[in-house]
Amino acid sequence: MSESTAIAWNDQLLQNPHAVADKRRRVQKMFAAIAPSYDLNNHLHSLWMDQAWRKKAVKLADVKSGDAIVDVACGTGDLTFAFAARHPDVNVTGIDFTYEMLPIARQKFADRKSQIANCKFLNGDAQSLPLPDACCDVVSIAFGIRNVQDTMAALREFRRVLRPAGRLIILEFSLPTNPILRGLYNFYFRKVLPTTATLISGDKTGAYKYLPESVNTFIGRDQMMSMMRDAGFNDVEQFPMTFGVCVCYRGVVR
Repeated sequence: MSESTAIAWNDQLLQNPHAVADKRRRVQKMFAAIAPSYDLNNHLHSLWMDQAWRKKAVKLADVKSGDAIVDVACGTGDLTFAFAARHPDVNVTGIDFTYEMLPIARQKFADRKSQIANCKFLNGDAQSLPLPDACCDVVSIAFGIRNVQDTMAALREFRRVLRPAGRLIILEFSLPTNPILRGLYNFYFRKVLPTTATLISGDKTGAYKYLPESVNTFIGRDQMMSMMRDAGFNDVEQFPMTFGVCVCYRGVVR
């Protein structure tokens, strides 16, 4: 088995993937392996709800004409493009630390140039963004905050690059609070999705076993909101969607 296809996640590591010392490297390897099938699996296994969640995130960002927007962990660019389509004169920068995602995002942008403009894509880490202080009006991260090595370091970095009145938007998976719904969801999440998504992607890294366990072992909603406040954000709110399987968090710089 080559290095590029080697297992990144086994059952022992998945007991708490967020405590793994080299989580960053393993996440990067995992996303590099699944990049070609990433969009298909996202849309299919969310029953195409992922697009509605992104639209809600863009709406909550309160995008204004002329805003500079940074979409962290942009992947193949779906949220980046949703922001770019909001106003014709916004500037959107997509940043992802998995380089293999970026050629796909750039090709998708080339295919959309007649509809949107002012997008660029950079390779970079959420914990050390290649950006100056107070350079943007919106920072977003969709389904990526649980994948960073140090959540608080990333939140502080988002605060660093935002201007006064800037908005942070975090879109992330969660678990339904209703125990029956949570049980049904976890059956799908842990039993069905890993099998079908792995068949589609041909993945050998354990990516789709990591996904449900990374959600189940990640910090809860109240802790996320508390960490956002500790990082310097005000007016922190949460907006659960689709029975609570996805949550959009918003914080503002004062």
